[in-house]
Amino acid sequence: MSLVETESLILKSYNLAEADKIVVLLTHDHGVVRGVAKGAKRLNSKFGSGLEPFSIVRVTYFQKEVRELVSIQKVELVRSYFAAASRPDFFEKFAYLADILIASSPPHDPNETLYRMVKACLQTAEDAGGSLAAIGVYFELWLLRLGGYLPDWSTCENCGRGLEQDEVANVQSSFHLLCQNCRRTSGAWTVNAIHRDIFASARNLSPVDFVSKFNPYPRELAELSGTLKRLISQSIGRDVVSERVSMTYNAI
Repeated sequence: MSLVETESLILKSYNLAEADKIVVLLTHDHGVVRGVAKGAKRLNSKFGSGLEPFSIVRVTYFQKEVRELVSIQKVELVRSYFAAASRPDFFEKFAYLADILIASSPPHDPNETLYRMVKACLQTAEDAGGSLAAIGVYFELWLLRLGGYLPDWSTCENCGRGLEQDEVANVQSSFHLLCQNCRRTSGAWTVNAIHRDIFASARNLSPVDFVSKFNPYPRELAELSGTLKRLISQSIGRDVVSERVSMTYNAI
């Protein structure tokens, strides 16, 4: 048995028996960790408000090699997003993002880049209240990129030609693109120059700069997010849970 202390993000929690909770954490040092917080439902719980979703905490837990579930011993609140999470739109968005993160991430697989990305998205969403659509797309793009599922949208997969700046391209079932010359039908699923700019820019921009640049394009953000949800569903082997359902599940 080893004792671990690390900064973590509370992704979700749900009830276990009468007094306990299972908590899913994204830790700075050990990736996604699931743990039991004994007595967390009691009014005088030692965990207090430290298990609220999307809080940043300093957590201490015991881990046994033969068990996936850890035993959470102590939680110290570092940063609360309680005020932001009390807004239904904020909670709904991040409940969905937490769900796809958990589904995409192997347990106990350290990924500091993922941890920093999620923290930056939370902070940006709190500071810029109307940015949730852009934050969601940024998060989806980075999650796919870090998982190795993000295709190259700069060239045609069939002929290898670089796509021109204003060119409309067809999206194949593999999520790669076909140029105008290789397109087989005009009625297929397409992406335009703005979609591809959003797609490419997440790699090089911070969440703050990404929001500033693409918030004026709500339709394109929604269309691209629909494409990314299909790609995420393919990568995790199941349909992603809708944002409304994720909100309900995380509120348990």
